[in-house]
Amino acid sequence: MAKIRLTRLFTFETAHTLLHYDGPCRRIHGHSYKLEVTIIGTPLVEEEHPKNGMVMDFGDLKAIVQEHIIQQFDHALVLPQGSPDDLLELLRKYEHRLVLTPYQPTCENMLIDFQHRLKQFLPDYVKLHHLKLWETQNSFAEWYAEDNR
Repeated sequence: MAKIRLTRLFTFETAHTLLHYDGPCRRIHGHSYKLEVTIIGTPLVEEEHPKNGMVMDFGDLKAIVQEHIIQQFDHALVLPQGSPDDLLELLRKYEHRLVLTPYQPTCENMLIDFQHRLKQFLPDYVKLHHLKLWETQNSFAEWYAEDNR
């Protein structure tokens, strides 16, 4: 049976800061992220099945990514857990949406996080093939399952 890759593109707005970084990204700033999610599998061959001919319904893939990544990160401020308490207290006081991560929220680390989140919710009949996270129009990071075996 032929293996087919499906890719779905998602966009979301997120701000972050990089603690102890020596460049301008040490300040809170935002990005219009683009996330490409690619899965791989074999198209279903069951004539009477509503998903006949599909590796996975694009709508089902969209629902998983929306629930486990986009809803949490869109219009949120992503900060590492070691961020100053007075900053966190002030942000919470003004009801800012915060995502505290156990990692420095770089594009690279966010991809590692995203692949962990997605792998546990994808159906058994598909595998996560790769992720690409665009931080700017010109800069992105990629995660490939093949590179991480």
